[in-house]
Amino acid sequence: MPHNISLITTIAAALGFGLLFGYVATRLKLPALVGYLAAGIIIGPATPGFVADTALAGQLAEIGVMLMMFGVGLHFSLDDLWAVRRVALPGAVLQIAVATALGMVLAHFWGWSMGGGLVFGLALSVASTVVLLRALEERGILDSFNGRIAVGWLVVEDLVTVLVLVLLPALAGSLGGTHSESHGVTAMGEANLWTTLAITLGQVGAFIALMLVVGRKLFPWILWQVARTGSRELFTLCVIAAAVGIAYASTHYFGVSFALGAFFAGMVLRESELAHRAAEESLPLRDAFAVLFFVSVGMLFEPAILVEQPLKLLAVVAIIVVGKSVAAFLLVLLLRYPAKTALMVSASLAQIGEFSFILAALGLSLGLMPAEGQSLILAGAIISIALNPVVFRVTKPLERWMGRNASLAAKFERTADPLAELPTSVPQEHLAGQVVLVGYGRVGRRIAAALTERGIPFVVAEQNRELVDQLRKDGAHAVAGNAGEPAVLIQAHIARAAMLVIATPDTFHVRTMIETARALNPNIKTVVRTHSDEEAELLRGERAGEVFIGEQELAKGMTEFVLANLAKSGGHHGH
Repeated sequence: MPHNISLITTIAAALGFGLLFGYVATRLKLPALVGYLAAGIIIGPATPGFVADTALAGQLAEIGVMLMMFGVGLHFSLDDLWAVRRVALPGAVLQIAVATALGMVLAHFWGWSMGGGLVFGLALSVASTVVLLRALEERGILDSFNGRIAVGWLVVEDLVTVLVLVLLPALAGSLGGTHSESHGVTAMGEANLWTTLAITLGQVGAFIALMLVVGRKLFPWILWQVARTGSRELFTLCVIAAAVGIAYASTHYFGVSFALGAFFAGMVLRESELAHRAAEESLPLRDAFAVLFFVSVGMLFEPAILVEQPLKLLAVVAIIVVGKSVAAFLLVLLLRYPAKTALMVSASLAQIGEFSFILAALGLSLGLMPAEGQSLILAGAIISIALNPVVFRVTKPLERWMGRNASLAAKFERTADPLAELPTSVPQEHLAGQVVLVGYGRVGRRIAAALTERGIPFVVAEQNRELVDQLRKDGAHAVAGNAGEPAVLIQAHIARAAMLVIATPDTFHVRTMIETARALNPNIKTVVRTHSDEEAELLRGERAGEVFIGEQELAKGMTEFVLANLAKSGGHHGH
């Protein structure tokens, strides 16, 4: 029997305690995630009793981050990021700036150095993609437009953090830290700094270019070759090897973080037709390592900080949960997106996670930040992650309250927004007996094309402002906004429309849309798409007009084709 089995012990303890505390947390109506963090605190060095190997747990957590970011990449295409760039890019960068400034003010007040304040503020400014994905998946809104904005926002945050992680060691000397070559840095400060910056950006750029040019062709091809063997375990192995291998290579050769490397691995594999199967096959492993990640975060926690520095901790949690959220809320509204989107994004950002720990550890090793900074960041992370489901729950009543005070919401959102209203130049004959088409995704596009072909006038109501902008440039009539809000349907002239076609997968607002349409136009016909039989039953019970279920329609079309073809061939046999 080997004597050194710390790896097995650590995995066994992490998974065992994770299961136990996760179960307790779920019974207490808390997310299982809180249980995993608690399990980490129990088996960590700060509490008496059994102690797992922290260094090993850290490495296992790193694999967890890789697999989780790989999963994000599999769900997230470049087109998605491009579609939300106008809100995610400026929003994320400005929000990081605001949160970093708040952290720096706090650190200055505590008498820390400027460098320490900078690292501390940055660590508080970046939310955890892992926690966000869990929250969005649980609520079934990962693929909604607001979900995509939140994920895009966090991807931009991750990219900024990666840059910071690479630049910090070079800047440590000038920020008052202990850099191994500090004298060199100060002597040739400027030149050295710019060289480092250029090399860093060059490396990250080269990696991204390589992944987009070579990776997008090569990896889907490899996956396809493996799939043709028909071996399921080889396929799963290929997916995991791609995720971990690319993540390792990205760090080793390009200095990009594991997380970002894995994210791009997922993104290039998404180009393959087998992406859906890749996501399914790697899910159990991703889930198991996600647990190890949260447990290992708990292991780093120092409970003493709760007693020694309660006020400092309170200030940290306030910046994470309140400061960042308010900043993000106002930014999204400034960028002329609906209040509902603003609430959703701000709830998503009201926590910090994996990148904050990496930043804190780096700040500590470079001598920029005092040790209590790391403890405060960890404690803030654990508290904010545990509070996150509560924050998401609070958004619902807030949304309802804003709905009741419609004038207030309208003040926020529709201040002279050109896309929220139909241009006066739209001919009146297009706004009577027209079709109001909600959603311009894959289904909506096809319906719109068929209507255009037959010369039937229609107005599109769509949340994605870039799409609305493009539709208008192409000469179509479109309005930006969530059709669940009466103002949007009124703008689409629902009162004089012949039909309301709801082609969006967002079944959450379907009832409100139909109620609004019927109130303004009692004779309107409605057509709805849905994914589940239960949802369809509910909608039919509420007289929602014609309800189409995705799978059912597909089966119907295929059956008709099969029967028609058999009838033909049957006719041949009969001769």
